[in-house]
Amino acid sequence: MINKTNVRIYACAIKNRRVLVLHEEYAGEHLMKFPGGGLEYGEGVLDCLHREFEEELNAKIRVIGHLYTQENFEVSRFRENEQLLTIYYMVEILDETDFLIMDPCIETVEWLPVDTEENNFPLPVDRIAFDKLKERLAG
Repeated sequence: MINKTNVRIYACAIKNRRVLVLHEEYAGEHLMKFPGGGLEYGEGVLDCLHREFEEELNAKIRVIGHLYTQENFEVSRFRENEQLLTIYYMVEILDETDFLIMDPCIETVEWLPVDTEENNFPLPVDRIAFDKLKERLAG
């Protein structure tokens, strides 16, 4: 039975037609995902994004704009009692010289080309967000 909503805020950091992705292991699964994470009580969505970038990557960002808000019902892949609500923004990393993986769960980072036919994101909402990003940058 679903009795909780998990609000997730993620960012597509763009540089030279590439988007930053994180590779990490979570609950025994390898994940390729966008930087970001869970909204904390009393926190605004953009505050969450700034906090997550500082906690995960020691990076400051500038928010360019909203990309996508999940429209379909989605149950968490990792907690069957949670409904997900996921929001994506486009951002720019302000200073990459301070870039440092701070979160021990993150194995590597990669700048993934946006101009690709492939969409290898394992999480369904990330797949949609990546397609939306490609559409946005094509137009």
